[in-house]
Amino acid sequence: MRACYKADVAANKREEPFSPYASDWGAFGPLRLRAQTVAEGIYAGMHRSSRKGAGVEFGGQRPYVFGDDLRFVDKRSLLRHGRLMIREFETETDRALWLVVDATQSMAFKGRGPGSKYPFAALCAAAMARVALASGDPVGLLVIGGDGARALPASAGREAFERIVWTLASIEPGGDWSARGAEVGHSFAPIHARARRGSNVVLFSDLVDLPEAAAHELGSIATRGRRAFALQVLSPDEIELPFTHHARFESMEGGVVVDADPTLARQSYKERLADLREAWSRDLVARGGALVTASTTDKPVAVVRSLLLAVRGAIA
Repeated sequence: MRACYKADVAANKREEPFSPYASDWGAFGPLRLRAQTVAEGIYAGMHRSSRKGAGVEFGGQRPYVFGDDLRFVDKRSLLRHGRLMIREFETETDRALWLVVDATQSMAFKGRGPGSKYPFAALCAAAMARVALASGDPVGLLVIGGDGARALPASAGREAFERIVWTLASIEPGGDWSARGAEVGHSFAPIHARARRGSNVVLFSDLVDLPEAAAHELGSIATRGRRAFALQVLSPDEIELPFTHHARFESMEGGVVVDADPTLARQSYKERLADLREAWSRDLVARGGALVTASTTDKPVAVVRSLLLAVRGAIA
């Protein structure tokens, strides 16, 4: 049974049915200010970085992307060819943080929480970016959902946080990716190509409606000294299934419709949800990562701190 539902409460006319299809930022916006506040409340960083600047060895060039630190513009290329190119550097062990945020349709579900799942995930991701950038680490972003994926290269500097926040805040969750396993694999290609040894990849998702290939693709990143982690974000209604009347449950992805009595289905539903968490946790732990779970009613500071400590523990 899928965890993202729209409840039909016709059996109780006094209750108002809620729509899960419009993403509601609620208490999690505006993203930039909320992310800064969360980051300031976190006292444990990812690690103590002794590295200064962008690196110690020239690693090539790439085209300029809006928001890149202008200190690393290749002046020779600009003068000779009139092209804005960025000089990249690399160290033996990278500390880049790659954020993978699920923006598929199921992440728009709110239920009776203070906001939808996507805004909560975006807030946690942006706060992690703020902490990592303050430690001198480059941060990259990959958002999957809608008709495709959007990626920002890992970068440091003053503008990186603004680019990440703008991208996350401008996206409206959408698209059914429950059967698009091949596209998930293609979406992870930028991380496979750019994440070097020592990089950490963190997935922010409900994990419920992602195709089975998603776990495999995330696990395949955890090679060559890289680590993969996941934060599962669920609405309190998805965790507890608190409904008391016979209802029709519609999955936001996959086209599943179930008529059921929640009081009878609750135990089986929770067991399936626990099995899903256990499967992801087991796979990530086996590869040196970890799974952190959260409800949209949890305090973002505590959630992000737990995730940062999990990442720090894996690389200590």
